[in-house]
Amino acid sequence: MIHRIALFLLFCSLCGLAQSKHPFTFEDMMQLKRIGEPMVSPDGKWVAFSAVDVNFDENTRKPHLWIVPVNGGEARRLTPVTGTGEDRIRFSPDGKHVMFESSRDGASQIWVQDFDSVGGTLAGEARKVTSISTEASGGIWSPDGKSILFVSSVYPDCKDDACNKQRDEEQAKSQVKAKIFTQLMFRHWNHYFDGKYSHLFLVSADGGVARDLTPGAHDVPPFSLGGQDQYQFSPDGQEIAFSSDIDEVQATSTNSDIFLVPTAGGTPKRITTNPGSDGTPMYSPDGKYIAYRSQLRGGYESDRFRLMLYERTTGKITDLTPTFDRWVDSMTWSPDSKTIYFTAENEGEAPIYKINVTDPKPWPLELVAGFNDSPTPTPDGKTLLFDRMSIAAPNEIYSASTQRPYCTYDFKGLAKLPADAYTVPQCELSKAESLTKLNEFVLSHVQMQPLENFWFTGAAKEKVQGFVVKPPNFDANKKYPVKFLIHGGPEGAWGDDWSYRWNPELFAANGYVVIMVNFHGSTGYGQKFIDAINGDWGGAPFHDLMLGLDYAEKTYPFVDKDRECALGASYGGYAINWIEGHTARFKCLVSHDGMFNAESAYGTTEELWFNEWEFKGTPWTNREMYRKWSPHLSATNFKTPILVVHGQLDYRLDVSEGFQLFTTVQRLKIPSKMLYFPDEGHWVLKPQNSRLWYQTVNDWVDEWTKAGK
Repeated sequence: MIHRIALFLLFCSLCGLAQSKHPFTFEDMMQLKRIGEPMVSPDGKWVAFSAVDVNFDENTRKPHLWIVPVNGGEARRLTPVTGTGEDRIRFSPDGKHVMFESSRDGASQIWVQDFDSVGGTLAGEARKVTSISTEASGGIWSPDGKSILFVSSVYPDCKDDACNKQRDEEQAKSQVKAKIFTQLMFRHWNHYFDGKYSHLFLVSADGGVARDLTPGAHDVPPFSLGGQDQYQFSPDGQEIAFSSDIDEVQATSTNSDIFLVPTAGGTPKRITTNPGSDGTPMYSPDGKYIAYRSQLRGGYESDRFRLMLYERTTGKITDLTPTFDRWVDSMTWSPDSKTIYFTAENEGEAPIYKINVTDPKPWPLELVAGFNDSPTPTPDGKTLLFDRMSIAAPNEIYSASTQRPYCTYDFKGLAKLPADAYTVPQCELSKAESLTKLNEFVLSHVQMQPLENFWFTGAAKEKVQGFVVKPPNFDANKKYPVKFLIHGGPEGAWGDDWSYRWNPELFAANGYVVIMVNFHGSTGYGQKFIDAINGDWGGAPFHDLMLGLDYAEKTYPFVDKDRECALGASYGGYAINWIEGHTARFKCLVSHDGMFNAESAYGTTEELWFNEWEFKGTPWTNREMYRKWSPHLSATNFKTPILVVHGQLDYRLDVSEGFQLFTTVQRLKIPSKMLYFPDEGHWVLKPQNSRLWYQTVNDWVDEWTKAGK
């Protein structure tokens, strides 16, 4: 009887939990912790990471340090929630200390604190290792733990920190804020060039004066929006590999190369001559090789990323993935130097692959499915740590065994690969298990629908993939309005991953079906599919979008084709502007940071290699291409109500593009509104701005698509 009562109570509690779930809200999203890459302790017992807390009232995002046992257990904070926060934790080689970044004294510096591996706690007081006026970031330990390498942006003609400090103070005090430019790339992403370049510095782990290892007027490492470090110590600590772009005109170059410099100082030696990008150098643990990622075509930021191997004794360079038609992304070596683990985006996922570097015909073998990043092996090589996300949950730390069976093939020749060489569901893959559940409580109270995919025949009669997200409390017998999302890049993709800026679940939460299409140009379907968008921005991609939506309307009876709104940012914003002049099928449009006038966009952007590649020249060498695909020349066809969004600090697509679009639709008396952010760039990042963005966008869509309108 007691057993039955217990079961009844458990059943009732589960029913109550199900009933208590509510549609995903912006406030829910702001409560979620944003987890960083996993760092394994040298003894293999602990995984440390950072997690960002959003304080909506303060309008801030602060990272703090966390730790969890490798074998499982409760994740807990290493540092208190108060203060300015700490980020980028790294264990010392002997495991007795940790290093992290913090602005607790008002400027970003490198700090070191003792670590108790028995209890997995910090001990004593943290001590500041760097005190450089230009701030320090990106610290890594030398193999012997006696030195720390870090990045700081300095004036190339200054010989010491006193000079940099004086120069900064003079500029801050000056009443003249004018700038004189003598070169392109005078502004980049969201800031103007201030005369400084990022350099690598070496400092004793005990503190002291740091030495500049990469002096000169070049950035080391190059500018990056994220990803792995572009520099690393050799296993013996005598050398540092780093990437840098030393081409004269940075605005037209993607030609970064790998260089080597002795830790004692000296002239860097370039080891790559490829005209495209070479980066992310990683020494093998035995010191024999340097693995790195490479793009063969110069000036093309969306060329295929290959996995390359440099043999240090001979200088021989080998392409390990000559026929693997996917982009190699984050990667790491196995402790025995025989294997490289890496992620590669494929058809809406990012599985973890492994490749044997000594195999005469190496082929990556899928090890872990899902959407993963930052693979990191334990010291014994038996377990792989990584972070994983999905459309229904942001990053958490996961683990998987490297010893389980994985997919193998008996290839007679790499030229004849099976059609399913990138996804092999018939094989037994390593099972991923969650180590952290920091966001479980918030998500357990939220009702979300899974990502569903579909395939259809797109442009050039090729198969194209799309995705659907249904609203909470979905009823198949009802008709739902549609939010048709268009991704940016353009060489990007939708998939089973998480986003805080364009979150499909949040868009679906107030009663919409969300439809997304990975048109020609999207990543994860092979380089030929990606290259198809070059010089064809309003061609095949536009047809894919329309055909994909046609397919969804015919296939899903719950789609209300009379209440659809299309939304996009970056290239997606361009696509919205193109749609405005080429179809009237939508009830409304949302254009965020989109190109409106292709010729003016060329003259106001900074990374000129992008426009020159995509439009096959400059406006004066190939004006027909720029005009052919410029949305502004179809303004006489504009009819659809449109919301325009743009940020003042967006230097990839200047705010003037948004102003031109808004001016045009206002003069045409088309119902329109503009959301302008004076303090945001290409992305809306500040919490309170983000809330306004979601409110304004969703209200606009509701205005034109809700029943009865």
